[in-house]
Amino acid sequence: MSPDRLALWLSMRLSGVQDDSEALARAGWAVRRLTGGPEPMVDLAAFLDRRDPEKFEDNAERFDERVGSWLDVMTAAVDLHPITRACMGFQLWSLAGLGRYGDRIEAAVTAGRIAASDGNGAIFAPLAMGGAGGLRASGRPAERLARWLDEMETGCLTAMRHLDDLEAWSTRAEAETAALSGKTSPNLLAALTEWPLVSAPMAQTLTGASRAAVQRNLAWMEARGLIREVTGQGRFRMWQAAT
Repeated sequence: MSPDRLALWLSMRLSGVQDDSEALARAGWAVRRLTGGPEPMVDLAAFLDRRDPEKFEDNAERFDERVGSWLDVMTAAVDLHPITRACMGFQLWSLAGLGRYGDRIEAAVTAGRIAASDGNGAIFAPLAMGGAGGLRASGRPAERLARWLDEMETGCLTAMRHLDDLEAWSTRAEAETAALSGKTSPNLLAALTEWPLVSAPMAQTLTGASRAAVQRNLAWMEARGLIREVTGQGRFRMWQAAT
């Protein structure tokens, strides 16, 4: 799923004719749970948004039993490092009968949160930024853990480089826009820092500014090399920070 489609869905609930609305909704759930919400080890049912048994194929008792079994094993492994425990939880997910879809989005998101539970401010671990190798369920347990740790290290280093670049860009952008009056410019910088891609309608929604003010600021920032337009189109344009 492309960042621009996901950004439009999350910020404005907009989807295109060709978009899979169910896939967008699931990706939106993943973003919300990676960035906030209840702790999975405290209330897994609430974390998964699966409190209503009539909404899913599982009856309430069977689902509670599966959740309880998975939590019992995870609680017994409390002495393991959170990153290792997250790997174990991910690999045990389907064995516990918790998989609701053919893919493993819920398992990966839950593991991402558990891995960062002792992260001193980090909310989730960037599993996908290291590649998909750590999410494979093949090989001996030691091989699975080794892949998991390798991909976790790569993902964390990639994320840290991205955050460093974004922090440097934010400092430079704030200095260059300091002379501009009004709240549109700082609010727009905040949106461009938070979101990977921003469209003019998105910027209006996120900043509360008028379309004219947003367009004027986007053009000013683009002319000074602070942002770049990434679609190359005349309509439905998207901008990102020029880190």
